[in-house]
Order: sequence, then structure tokens, then C-alpha cells
Amino acid sequence: MDKDIVTNTHNISITSRKNINISGVKKIDNFDENEFLLETNMGYMQIKGNNLEIIKLDTYQGDVSIKGKIDSLSYLESAKKQETKESIIAKLFK
Repeated sequence: MDKDIVTNTHNISITSRKNINISGVKKIDNFDENEFLLETNMGYMQIKGNNLEIIKLDTYQGDVSIKGKIDSLSYLESAKKQETKESIIAKLFK
């Protein structure tokens, strides 16, 4: 019998605007050095900044650590999630 370790817990810890630790992450939809789009237990989350990179990814536990300069963090409604995906794709094809 398989047991999922992932719980409905969702926590965020930001240290000196340089490191962010997030639990309750279901998946990372998109990311680049300026923006991350994550699906969490509490909805979609967008992180914006500079020189962002993943330093830890635990897909089993749902933990993610990101380093870089963090400018903003926001939760998105599902409609905004689609707009964000389109803007990221639009950036790729410019």
C-alpha cells in the first residue's frame, strides 16, 4: 500500500530577500532567472526577482528552496495563471 508523505501544509520562509523556502509545492510550472510559477496546496504562486535559481527540490515532500534577489511573491487566481503562462511563452518567441 502506497502512502503519500505530502501533506496539506504550506509554509514560506524568506531570509534577507535572498533565500526562500516553500513547502506544500505540487509542481513547478515555469521558471527562469526572473520568475517562478509554482502550484502549491494553496493555489498558484508567482515569485519575481533577479538571478533566481533552484537550490533544493524535493518532489516527494513538496519542498522547494530558491536563491536570488526576491522582488515579489503573490498568489494567482486560475485565470491569471493562464495569462502568466502566455506571457512567459510570449517572452520566449520575441
